[in-house]
Parts: sequence; structure tokens; C-alpha cells
Amino acid sequence: MDPLAYLDPRSGRTWPLDIPRWCGDGQEPLLLTDLPGIAPDQVERGTRSLWRYRAALPPLAGEPITMGEGCTPLVARQFGGATALLKCEWFMPTGSFKDRGASVMLSLLRAQGVEAVLEDSSGNGGAAIAAYAAAGGMRAKIMVPASTSPAKTVQSRASGAEIELVPGSRQDCADAALREATSTFYASHNWHPFFLQGTKTLAYELWEDLGFRAPDNVIVPCGAGSNVLGCSIGFSELLRAGQIDRLPRIFAAQPANCAPIAREFLELDAVPPQPTIAEGTAIAQPIRLRECIGVLRLTQGGAVMLSEAEIGQACLGLARSGIYVEPTCAQAAAAFGKLLKLGTINPDETTVVVLTGSGLKATPRIAELLGLPL
Repeated sequence: MDPLAYLDPRSGRTWPLDIPRWCGDGQEPLLLTDLPGIAPDQVERGTRSLWRYRAALPPLAGEPITMGEGCTPLVARQFGGATALLKCEWFMPTGSFKDRGASVMLSLLRAQGVEAVLEDSSGNGGAAIAAYAAAGGMRAKIMVPASTSPAKTVQSRASGAEIELVPGSRQDCADAALREATSTFYASHNWHPFFLQGTKTLAYELWEDLGFRAPDNVIVPCGAGSNVLGCSIGFSELLRAGQIDRLPRIFAAQPANCAPIAREFLELDAVPPQPTIAEGTAIAQPIRLRECIGVLRLTQGGAVMLSEAEIGQACLGLARSGIYVEPTCAQAAAAFGKLLKLGTINPDETTVVVLTGSGLKATPRIAELLGLPL
């Protein structure tokens, strides 16, 4: 078997894994070459974190940076006239699924000798990188748009991260981070392939949750696509290992106001992005759009666009069943109902709806939905 390496999936070019990098020589987005997957007896069942799947991850010298991320509940709820299995990914140290990627990425980078990292994020990604850098004795700088609500950066500041406010749009902030990446290692949750190695543990966890079998369908809220790609990587490894006999269908849920992946998949004309209540998925220019479309086609899944009203109704509907999540991830539940009505998925199939962030992250948005003043 060839040694594990960084891979440009579009050209097939590879680079050695022992030298830290976050992109190809021409700033191409990278993945890793294939890993073989694991069997149930390789799960470290005494470990209560995603590191129970350490045998499926890139080799790590030393101990990981971990705070018990992963091992999130899988809760059955009636939604849209059928039962969905809600994967409660906000049961993480910083309140979102981003902890999976942050734990694995920063553990591997620290082992490579990286001591300081740069991230651009106004939300969950920045909070996760800041917290896991602090836990691992690393320095973190988070660049955010200057228009970002101060409340959204408090969590990162509290972890000790340096916050730089960048004038202009979210894209201006990303561009500024790319320029800064010449002097500080760019540990971007959108760019670094190690982050996807963390999000792939969601697939392994669902496999274990369901008695070491795959669900029929997985519906994820999608911005840059790290859960779409992570689920594809993880379930593909399990398929190669002979642990499942088919890939689950993967569906991406996006707000109609900003849905570049869904529009591309559905062959709809591109339109300028508009503000959305599902702000965590408002990524106008996802760098791995081609790869995300490939996953949706490979798994015979699809994409769903949700109106602002549909997202808001799903958020409050979940809350009134005891599930308090941010609107960003409530759109996955809205997509479940829509796919049922279309007949794309059937009520008797095993469908997982991935809920990625706590409602505590979006108090102003949810207050607006309830018509409450802050």
C-alpha cells in the first residue's frame, strides 16, 4: 500500500504528508489519499470521544488534543409525518460539529511541529479552532469581518485567540486570510484536508450507532460541504473495508438565499447571494463545490433548497419537541420533510438528520422568529 499523502483530486498529484501544507502549489484544495477503513474490533470502545476511531485516522505521534468531542446522541423524532434519527452534533465542547475537525486537524498539525495557526471564521469554526488551540497549547489568530456581531467572537476571545477585524465582506475576510497565510500556518476549516479527517468520524459513529450498518439516507446542512465530504470519505472507507455493502444517499440542505452547491446540482442558474437566517451555511464560493457535487451524484443523493420561512418553521418545530438548535442546522430537518413529500425518501427508510449547532449560538435569530425583543 502506498504511503498516505496529500492529494489534489483534480490532477492526481500528491505531496508527502510529513511536511505541513494546507493547499497545493497552485492553491488547489487538497484531500488525502485513501485510507483502508476499519472493522468493529478496531474501535477503541473504552475511549469516549471520536478518538475511539483512531485506527481509521492518519497516524498521530503522541496524544491527541481532545475534550470528549464525538459520541453525540442519536434521537428519534417524528418530523414531517415520519421518524427521523436526529444526530445531535451540538453536544460538543464548543457547541457545534466543528469540534470533530478541529480536534483531528490541530492534533495532527501539532505533531508536525505547528505551534501557531490562522483561521478565518465569524462563527462555529473560529470558536472550535480557538478552543482546541488553547487546549493543545497552540496560539490561534481568527480573522473575522468587521461587521460581525461582537457576541459571535466572545467565545473565541475567551479561549485566548487573537481576533482581527477585517473591513468588507466575508469574502474580503477570506482573501485577507490567504494573504496572511504567508506568515502564519493557515489551519482553515474550509481548506485543510485534516479537518475532513475529523468530520469523517461522523460516518464511523453513525455506523456504530446503528449496530455497524449504514443508514439509508443522511441529510446535512451544507455551506462549504465539510460534512458532505466527511460522510463520503468515512462511508467510502467502510465500503472498501467490507463493513457496509452500499453508501448511504447523502443530501445537502441549503438556504435558497445562498445555495451555490444546490443550484449547481439542480442545474439552476446562479443568482447573487442574499442574507439568510441560516447564516452558518451562507458560503457563496465553496472551494470544493466540484467534489461536493461528485458526492451527491456518487451516492445518488441530492440537494434541497429551503425558503427562509421553511427554515424558521423547522427551527421552532424542533424546539417545541425539545430540540433547541440554530436555524442553520434546522434546515436539514426542513429538507427531511420536503424529501418525504417529494417521495425521494420513504418513511420506512433509516434517515439520519444531522443537527450541527446549538440554538444558544443563535439567540438573536431565534428571538426574531418568536417575535421577542432582545
